[in-house]
Amino acid sequence: MPKIQNNLNQNLADWSVIYFKLHHFHWYVKGPHFQTLHLKFEELYDFAALSLDEVAERILSIGGKPASTMKEYLSLTKVKEGGDETKDVDMVKAVIDDFILLTNGLNETLELADEAGDAPTADLLTKQVEALQKHIWMLSATAGINVPTKVKA
Repeated sequence: MPKIQNNLNQNLADWSVIYFKLHHFHWYVKGPHFQTLHLKFEELYDFAALSLDEVAERILSIGGKPASTMKEYLSLTKVKEGGDETKDVDMVKAVIDDFILLTNGLNETLELADEAGDAPTADLLTKQVEALQKHIWMLSATAGINVPTKVKA
C-alpha cells in the first residue's frame, strides 16, 4: 500500500495545484468569452475541490497521511502553477493539458490499485478519470481543437 499512498499523494498534489490554478483563471479571464469561462472555471474548481477531498480521504482510509501544505503539493505535483496565460483560449488549453496530465497520473495509480486488489481506490479513480475525460472533450470543443490523444485509456 505505501506505493499506492505515494501515488495518491501525487494525485492529491496535482488536484490541489489545479484547484488554485482554476481559481486564478476564474479571477483573471478576460475577453469575449469572459462570462462563459468565468462560470466554467468556477464549476471546474468546485469539481477539483471535491476530487482532491475524495483522494485525501481515501489516503486516510487506507492508513496513509495525505499531503496538506502548499510546500508538499508543490514538491509532489507535475502540474505547473498558473499565471503566464493571458488569453482565454490559452487558459482553456492549459486546463486541457493539466487534465490530461492528471488523467494519466490517476491511471497510473489505478493500475497499482488494480494490481493490489484495492477495488475501492480503483473505483474512485475510475470515476475521476471518466469525469476528467468528459471535461477534456468539452473544453476541447470550447477551444475549437480536436480532443487531445495524450490521454491513456
